[in-house]
Amino acid sequence: MSQIKPDSNAKLAEKIAKDAGVVPSECYQCGKCSAGCPMAHAMDLQPREVVRCLQLGDADKLLNSKTIWLCAACHVCVDRCPNTIDIPSLNEHARFEAKKKKICAVKEVDRFNDIFIQNIKLFGKSQEAILEGAYNVVTGHLMQDMGSVPHMLRAGLIRPEVIHTVKDRDGVNRLIRAAEKEDAEC
Repeated sequence: MSQIKPDSNAKLAEKIAKDAGVVPSECYQCGKCSAGCPMAHAMDLQPREVVRCLQLGDADKLLNSKTIWLCAACHVCVDRCPNTIDIPSLNEHARFEAKKKKICAVKEVDRFNDIFIQNIKLFGKSQEAILEGAYNVVTGHLMQDMGSVPHMLRAGLIRPEVIHTVKDRDGVNRLIRAAEKEDAEC
């Protein structure tokens, strides 16, 4: 009978679980998380398989997956889980580790996150029209959302002539720098 041998990255798998505050052995693979996930159709690993990778010590498979980048962190999986296993936190910590190793299975998601943070740094809050425009330029999808613009303008969802900022942008930037520092120390 063949035994399951942990991947050489078993220690990294343990670190991801520990940093996320999750005990992988608490998952008995019922699949309720995967059944409820609104992004499961686009994922290469189902939410329960994220936990299974950690149970098996297979950090490589997890770090190279699209799943950790596509998770919407909506917490439906956590709400459905009989043991409230925090899969979004696992995905987030796996993304941190993947970025350290310069692994990114869905580069557009990583670009969007970076542009979003820059948007927040500049204005103290998200400016949707600027975020959307910058993302489209950086990714080369210049016309991607143009069909939505007339509706968004009519509905007042975007008003290009108005830039709203918060009073304490420096305070927001201090928070972002503190979070980035904490991420770097993980």
